[in-house]
Amino acid sequence: MSKLSPSLKTLINATHARPGPVPAPRHIESVYKKIEREATAHKLGRPSWLALSTAATMTMNSPDSMVILYNMASASKPASEAVAIAELMREVGLKCIGFNGVPRTINMLNVFRASLPQSVVSSLSTTPTRLPTPQNVESINNRGRELWNSIYRPLERKLEFKLADAHPDLPVFIINGEYGALFTDPPRNTGANVGRITTSIVAVACLRAQQGVGPQVLSHVFGLRKALEDGTWKDEPAAGEEEGIRWLVSNEGCTWVLEKIDEVVEALGGGTGSTFAPFKAKL
Repeated sequence: MSKLSPSLKTLINATHARPGPVPAPRHIESVYKKIEREATAHKLGRPSWLALSTAATMTMNSPDSMVILYNMASASKPASEAVAIAELMREVGLKCIGFNGVPRTINMLNVFRASLPQSVVSSLSTTPTRLPTPQNVESINNRGRELWNSIYRPLERKLEFKLADAHPDLPVFIINGEYGALFTDPPRNTGANVGRITTSIVAVACLRAQQGVGPQVLSHVFGLRKALEDGTWKDEPAAGEEEGIRWLVSNEGCTWVLEKIDEVVEALGGGTGSTFAPFKAKL
């Protein structure tokens, strides 16, 4: 195969196309610490604030900032806890695929792993848990349906039909391939689980940081609130105490979530918004 011309290589890496990751601003650690401090004051657990910060950072494509977030969250923690934090962050990163696409997760998680201490890397799970087989495919589909219904009831069937009108395989892929195979946790004794409450936080964080998808942000804010209504929040006690979860899904709590995401986007975007935002190339 012939080599790419210098001009083509230059165009691929043109500045206006923003081909590289977003560098970490000097004050990003203080942004993360503020989110942790405020979440803790409202009796939210680590998965809640760490998932919010991780997902927004993943969406903004800033691997150096994610490293800073990990170092902050794991500082002075026992070795086993530092591993658990890394497992949680990379599990959140994996679930971001469903909102941000594969490329950012690949690039972000590669840099993230390379930055971790060897003692942590050597303790991370290496066992895949989402391989579909004839024996588990029905349970994957059932998990997807349960999560879909939990988030979108009482409009779950109406929305499914609307998606099918756009493309008959759209709801099939979303409910089974994303909600079942990716957004829900498979039965396992390895890695980290990101439960119902935290998964909704990831959804809101990615979509809000991504920008341009207001209807989906609205849907997942409602989805977050429904986790309290249907009791599924109880499956993830680490996300926060009941008082904290009740505050989280209130108008005040949801406002806080959106504002904290906006603060991460503001810090990483330097006031220019999301890296998903459109640009006008200089021709």
